[in-house]
Amino acid sequence: MSPRDGMPEPAVVLAVDPGRLKCGLAVGRPGAILARAVVASDRVAEVVGVWTERFGVKRVLLGQGTGSESVHQALAGLPGLPRVEAVEETASTLEARRRYFRDHPPRGLRRLLPLSLQVPPVDYDDYAAELLLERAVGGQHEAGGGD
Repeated sequence: MSPRDGMPEPAVVLAVDPGRLKCGLAVGRPGAILARAVVASDRVAEVVGVWTERFGVKRVLLGQGTGSESVHQALAGLPGLPRVEAVEETASTLEARRRYFRDHPPRGLRRLLPLSLQVPPVDYDDYAAELLLERAVGGQHEAGGGD
């Protein structure tokens, strides 16, 4: 229960945007992202385990895209992990790119190029995971810290 209003705290959800080489992760609850990161696919189970314990995760979402089978198998062996729910991730990468540029607009001469011709200079799979989380719990989130 929240001490302020006597209402139960919303459940903490962890979303994974899977990939062959790297995965995007985001953990949060309605209205707040607690952490997000891009990790190597061979480390995803380790980070999910740590975040599940640290943040008290109650739901785990896994995008149904590339690499989801191997990530699901890696997560299956984690003790104490809530059931992994498969979720649709249609168009999440394109929307994640838009959101990345919203949060990090190009500077200098790059700002003159149309965003559709640009690729973010860093991995942005964590933004895709954030979108999966939002679709599941609803609403946009306040930006949170990375880990």
